[in-house]
Amino acid sequence: MKGSSAMKEIDEIQKVSQLYKVLSDPTRLRILLLLKKGELNVTAIGDQLSMEQSAVSHQLKLLRDSHVVRSRREGKTIYYTLDDHHVIDILNQTFEHIKHQ
Repeated sequence: MKGSSAMKEIDEIQKVSQLYKVLSDPTRLRILLLLKKGELNVTAIGDQLSMEQSAVSHQLKLLRDSHVVRSRREGKTIYYTLDDHHVIDILNQTFEHIKHQ
């Protein structure tokens, strides 16, 4: 049993590390801060960040694959939002930590 617990902890550490890698990119952070305000599509994100749609889509795929954002389709348009309140909590606490330094 002890080996199983250690393996689970190693797996969790890997997942946390991967999440922080995804969150470490300034462009992805800017996207998340926009999505913190509400649901947006790729065009709206690109317009607000002055980025090409293909670049925004690439970053959103990485965020989606890491379960940081989720998407929904309405007709031909795909809307993105933060996956859950934990993402907002992580962002808020991180920014609070930076301000506290």
